[in-house]
Amino acid sequence: MRPPGWLWVPAAGAVLVVVVPLLGLLTSVDAGRLWPLLTSDASVDALLLSLRTALAATVLCLLLGAPLAILLARGRWPGQSVLRALVLVPLVLPPVVGGLALLTTFGRRGLIGEHLVAAGITISYTTTAVVLAQTFVALPFLVLSLEGAVRGLDPRQEEAAATLGASPWRRLTRVTLPLVGPGLLSGSVLAFARALGEFGATLTFAGSAQGRTRTLPLEIYLQRETDQDAAIALSLVLVVLATVIVGAVYARTTKGAR
Repeated sequence: MRPPGWLWVPAAGAVLVVVVPLLGLLTSVDAGRLWPLLTSDASVDALLLSLRTALAATVLCLLLGAPLAILLARGRWPGQSVLRALVLVPLVLPPVVGGLALLTTFGRRGLIGEHLVAAGITISYTTTAVVLAQTFVALPFLVLSLEGAVRGLDPRQEEAAATLGASPWRRLTRVTLPLVGPGLLSGSVLAFARALGEFGATLTFAGSAQGRTRTLPLEIYLQRETDQDAAIALSLVLVVLATVIVGAVYARTTKGAR
C-alpha cells in the first residue's frame, strides 16, 4: 500500500536533522592536516585500543547475551518481564550512571571489587574496565535483536526436529541458531558499533590513560580542548566507521525482508 504523500514532509525534516550536522562536520575538516592528525601516536593508539576493546566486548555480548536472548524468547518463568526490563536499562541509563554502577561494583572498594583486590585482581582503570563498560552498554542491543529474531521464528521447525528425536542441544545448534543467523549477525554488529562509540561509562569506570584506557571517543573529547581540527578529524573516523557498520546491517536486513 502506498503511504500518504504528506509523510514526505516530516520525513525530510527527520533526514535533515541527522544529515545536516554530519555535513557540518565533514565540511569543517582541514584536508591538508587530516593525514598527519589521523596518524599521530595518540590517534593511532586510541583507534587500535577502541577496535580491540569493542571486539572483545562484542564477543562477551555474544557469549552472555545470546543465551539470555534465547531464554527470554522461549522460556517462561516468574519475573521474566522484570529481568527483561533490567537487561534493557542500559539503553536509557545515562552513561555516567552506568560507569558509576560499574565503579561501585568492581572498583577497589566496590561490592565485588574489594574481594578481587584482596585476591590480587584489579579491574577499575584498566583495559579490562573498558571492555566491561562497553559490554554493559552494548549488551541490550544484541539481546533485543536476537530475542526478536527468535520470537519471529516458526516454532514448528523446532517441533519437527524434536519429533525426529533431536536433543535440545542439537535443535539449538542445527535448527534455531542457523535460522536466526541474520538477527544474531545484526545484533553483534550493532553491539560492536555501540561499544566503539562508548564514552561516559568508560571515562567514569576506566579513566583516560593513553594506550591503556583512552579510547577514540575519549581522545576526541580531550583533543577538543586543545586542537579542534584533530577532534574533528577523529570524529570523522568514527562517523565513517559507524556509517559503514550501520549501512552493512541495514542492507542485509532490507535484503532479507524483500
